[in-house]
Amino acid sequence: MSGVPLSAYLVLALILFCIGLYGALTKRNTVIVLICIELMLNAVNINLVAFSKFGIAPSITGQVFSLFTITVAAAEAAVGLAILIALYRNRRTVNIDEMNTLKN
Repeated sequence: MSGVPLSAYLVLALILFCIGLYGALTKRNTVIVLICIELMLNAVNINLVAFSKFGIAPSITGQVFSLFTITVAAAEAAVGLAILIALYRNRRTVNIDEMNTLKN
């Protein structure tokens, strides 16, 4: 057993999730919003692994779900950046406020 209690992991995940949520809701740059979404997904991964280790019946299921979340996050980042590059080629900006339609 490690010396770090479950509450430390939960507080860390809470702080990361709140920072990511604040950034996703307040920032205007699309790249920053994508990074904040990744930060929120990493906070979820910390919770999954922590509850997998410290749960009532410790098992590997939380770590497996965490791997699925990492896979989804990688796909989201790839698709999000591809869409962002396509929009930048048309609009010449990465601000969310100026991307209200897909056509010129």
